[in-house]
Amino acid sequence: METVAVITGAASGIGRGMAERFTAEGMAVVLADIEEKPLAKLEADLRAKGATVIAVRTDVSNVDDVENLAVQTYNTFGAVHILCNNAGVVCSRPIWEHTITDWEWVLGVNLWGVIHGVRTFVPRMLSQDTECHIVNTASILGLVRAPGEGIYKVSKHGVVALSETLADELALKSSKIQVHVLCPGWVRTGILDSARNRPDDESHHHNRDITDNRNVRTEMEAGMSPAEVADHVYNAIQNGTFYIHTHPEHKAWVQKRMEGILK
Repeated sequence: METVAVITGAASGIGRGMAERFTAEGMAVVLADIEEKPLAKLEADLRAKGATVIAVRTDVSNVDDVENLAVQTYNTFGAVHILCNNAGVVCSRPIWEHTITDWEWVLGVNLWGVIHGVRTFVPRMLSQDTECHIVNTASILGLVRAPGEGIYKVSKHGVVALSETLADELALKSSKIQVHVLCPGWVRTGILDSARNRPDDESHHHNRDITDNRNVRTEMEAGMSPAEVADHVYNAIQNGTFYIHTHPEHKAWVQKRMEGILK
């Protein structure tokens, strides 16, 4: 049976990297993203290379969109073997200055997007009774404590907790679904400009703290390529690795937080 992968946030960044890697491995890939033009271009580019792909415009914060993604996927391919809940955005101000719309937007994409993906796809994947994998994109910021990026960290800590619980509960059922949580460090993506997809009128405030007060763009531009992250994801799927660390040097940050908790 052909391996079928669904990737949200597929039109750019890590999502695109995974789409390119998975199709290179001969998988059929369902590309989901809120940005229609980059999504259509990626679909055309991959098809030109002989890949089997379909594109479904999807706002992961909208449960009906995610249900439509599942319906179109199963109508086309009849199964899903790899689900990558990957779409993400960021907004940074001091945490007490965030507006309600800041919270709704970032949590809607980063956390509710994963929640919708799990609720929509897991029952279908369980009924397949085949070997499956779920990759939820969190961040190293979902494992550590530091100032800045408050909502983003809340969302990514939530994704880690959701993934851990999902893995444990599926194991109790002796399910054939394996769960993985991706916790990358700096990656060369366009996430600092994610306000381009913000549904309200506050995009001009977006990332004021990031772009004005710290040299984050420079660090991001020097980061890992999405293709390298995709290699980590593919290898983790092959090896059954739960926590996917792209930057081993960041494990010291995790240790520091854990030691603080234990003390």
